[in-house]
Amino acid sequence: MSAYITLELEHTLKEILQVVKPQQDDRSTRLQVINELQGVVESVESLRGATVEPFGSFVSNLFTRWGDLDISIDLPNGAYISSAGKKRKQNLLVDFQKALRKMGGWRRIKYIPNARVPILKFESSRQSISCDISIDNLQGQMKSKLLFWISEIDERFHDMVLLVKEWAKAHDINNPKSGTFNSYSLSLLVIFHFQTCEPAILPPLRDIYRGNVADDLQGVRANAERHIAETCAANIGRFRQNRTRKVNRSSLSELFMSFLAKFSDIGLRASELGICPYTGKWEYIRSNMRWLPKTYAIFIEDPFEQPENSARAVSMGNLIRVSEAFERSRRTLSSADQNRASLLATLVPPQVLQYIAKAAPLQSPTYNGRRYHPQPTRPQVYRNMHTPSQTQHQFQNMRLDTPQTQHQFQNMRVETQSNYSTVTRPVQAIHNQGQQRWRARSDR
Repeated sequence: MSAYITLELEHTLKEILQVVKPQQDDRSTRLQVINELQGVVESVESLRGATVEPFGSFVSNLFTRWGDLDISIDLPNGAYISSAGKKRKQNLLVDFQKALRKMGGWRRIKYIPNARVPILKFESSRQSISCDISIDNLQGQMKSKLLFWISEIDERFHDMVLLVKEWAKAHDINNPKSGTFNSYSLSLLVIFHFQTCEPAILPPLRDIYRGNVADDLQGVRANAERHIAETCAANIGRFRQNRTRKVNRSSLSELFMSFLAKFSDIGLRASELGICPYTGKWEYIRSNMRWLPKTYAIFIEDPFEQPENSARAVSMGNLIRVSEAFERSRRTLSSADQNRASLLATLVPPQVLQYIAKAAPLQSPTYNGRRYHPQPTRPQVYRNMHTPSQTQHQFQNMRLDTPQTQHQFQNMRVETQSNYSTVTRPVQAIHNQGQQRWRARSDR
């Protein structure tokens, strides 16, 4: 792949990111929906005292301008983690569904009671935001925080996830309902790629949390969450401060191309090997008793809920199509015949192309009469380092500041004065535009 093609691809990826990254209004719109849903919850007698808690890409900060909202309705259970059974969750979702229809303002309502986690899907009529509601989904909330913390290690992870999601949509392989990847499994593929590139950008996730997060979410909620947060903070701090590890200086375009190359033969590998972000390695399925018997087309283990398969929706027939999408994209993007239009057609779905056409293009100086992205020929070091001498590290607390200040959606903090060990209580999360306030759970 020539230097010119790499630079042209780099420019195009930056152009895509400029369009898909959410703006202040996109965050504010989702907060409005959250506040409206809290109002619906408060109108349901069986949900008295319950709270609306966002999770998923909105909390991990891996959402695009048109990303949906994942919402957990958390039931009151004193200081302890609630453990409602599946039947009760189904009944509560039915009650919530009735309230949605009665209040109006919501459309395309679809109840899915027999999913692994019962959910209610719908869309806000005013904001056109798609929502998935579940009950007491603390695991989902914790996984979202973990993905956010991981993204703080290196800023390229955030950008790669957004780019991979759009690429997967362009090739129709980001839809679990039709037998392909969900967005969570795509994020895990990016993590695994960052663990296995040379030199590695991310550590095996067991080096961040040695245990099974899903199993450790029990007992007093504040204690369980604090233990996980403090453990992750300390381990991430150690990884960041390790000055002996080699630094990966790859650009986004280089990482994207190596991502496509790594999984271009996934259709063949998946018959014998599973993807394990927990160990950061390909693992033989036949040697891993917790993955047997093999009943899935591809195994991408959920590192926070082992041994669950995050890619269980992928069918055998679609796995071939997935593998072909990787290889076809790799060949296309490597071709010397590419131009901006053909690159974009490979990288984003048609609806995103429309946004890009309206956006102001990035400046592109000339290089021997040809365009290239105005970046150094060797990319900068992406470390995003924070040291203990800094008084605060974005890590644990969620802040949704007022529009009058710079909006920092995920202001997750750990006080660093005691070796990343003291987790501060979540600060009040306020969207102050005259609407109802939504505050982080532990501040209520």
